[in-house]
Amino acid sequence: MALNKMKDLKIEEQERITVDYVKGILQPTPTCEVWDQIWNFQAKPDDLLISTYPKAGTTWAQEIVDLIQNNGDIEKSKRAPIHVRIPFIEWVHPAIGSGLEKANALPSPRTLKTHLPIDLLPPSFLEKNCKIIYVARNPKDNMVSYYHFHRMNKALPHPGTWEEYFESFLAGKVCWGSWYDHVKGWWKAKDQHRILYLFYEDMKKNPKDEIQKLAKFIGNNLDDEVLDRIVHHTSFDVMKLNPMANYSLVPVEIMNHSISPFMRKGSVGDWKNYFTVAQNERFDEDYKKNMEDTSLSFQFQ
Repeated sequence: MALNKMKDLKIEEQERITVDYVKGILQPTPTCEVWDQIWNFQAKPDDLLISTYPKAGTTWAQEIVDLIQNNGDIEKSKRAPIHVRIPFIEWVHPAIGSGLEKANALPSPRTLKTHLPIDLLPPSFLEKNCKIIYVARNPKDNMVSYYHFHRMNKALPHPGTWEEYFESFLAGKVCWGSWYDHVKGWWKAKDQHRILYLFYEDMKKNPKDEIQKLAKFIGNNLDDEVLDRIVHHTSFDVMKLNPMANYSLVPVEIMNHSISPFMRKGSVGDWKNYFTVAQNERFDEDYKKNMEDTSLSFQFQ
C-alpha cells in the first residue's frame, strides 16, 4: 500500500510544473524562461494593477474591481473567465497560454494581475505611475490556503505533507518567495507610489466600506444600490458558484477541484484547524522576529 502511494506521488510530481529561481525567488519554470519579456513589459499610465501574495484574496479583488469598472453590471462580468478579463502577467502555461500575450492584446484601459514581490515588478508600472491595488492576508490563513491550492493545482510543485509545507512556507521556499518580504516590500512602497493597500480581514469584516474605498481609488462613484449589488455578487458563497470566477473552467488536468476547491473556505481563522500547538508557537516566534522592522500588523481571527 505504502509503495503504491509513493508510486502515485512520483507520477504526480512528474506531471507537475518544475520550478527555478528568478533573482532568488522561486517561480514556475515557464515563467523563468520568459523572464526578460516579463521584466521588460511595457505598462501604460492608465493600467490598473492588482497585486497580492498568492491566495490572499486575489480573485475576490479582481471580481470586485471588474464590477466597479462596469458599474455593478453582473452580465458584463460574465463575459469571460476572470483570468481572461484580468490577465496574470507573469503566468505561462501550455494549456492556458501566456498572461503577457493576453495583456498585450487587451485594449486600454487594462486591468492586470501579478503575484510578484515589489523588487521583481516590471519597472514600467512604477515609472508610468500606474494605480496599484495590493491585498494582504494574515500569514497563517494565507499559508493554509496556499497549501491546499498547491494540492489541487498541477501548475505548482507538490506541497508534500502539511508538516513539510509548513517548513517550506516559513523558509520562503515557495513560489513567489517569502510572505514576509512580499507584504513588507509593498507596504514600504505604498508611501512613494499610487498604491492602495488593503487587508483581506477588513474586506471580510466590512466589505461595503472596503469596496467603496476601492471605487474611490479607481475613480468611480457608486451609489448605495450598486455597492450592495457588488457586495452580494462578490460574497464567498455567490462567487464559489460562479464559473467565471471559481476557475472551474480550467481543465481538470491542471486544477482538480475534487482534491480541494479553488474557492475553499474564504474565512478568517481557519489556520486553527491545521496548526499544532508547537507549530503555532514556532510561527509566532518567527513572525515576531520578521515583523519587528515594520509598522504593518495583521488580524488572525
